[in-house]
Amino acid sequence: MQIKEEIRGNVAVLFLKGNLMGGPEGMKVHEKIKSLLTDKLKNIVIDLSKVKWMNSSGLGILMACLTSVQKAGGNLKISGTTDKIKNLFMITKLITIFETYENVDRAVARFQTDQTN
Repeated sequence: MQIKEEIRGNVAVLFLKGNLMGGPEGMKVHEKIKSLLTDKLKNIVIDLSKVKWMNSSGLGILMACLTSVQKAGGNLKISGTTDKIKNLFMITKLITIFETYENVDRAVARFQTDQTN
């Protein structure tokens, strides 16, 4: 699992690449989220466009990330879900919990729109 971080204004974007599974590799994602929150970055987008596969542990990691962000008073959005992952979100009903966007630009733009309203 590779994680690339990019800051766009007041939004942190994490680009994930590989398979999102449990174990130490998957926990790196949650640790990265906690690090962003420590640095007072509370608007976060996780881009899944290069994630090939995700299992239930991977879904659990995303849920843990969402919980941590919400407890810190922030917001987490998901972008770039592939068809496989989109189907996984629909089957598990997580599509109703996560805000998902077609791409990073739209997710970041949504944060900016939310702040002006």
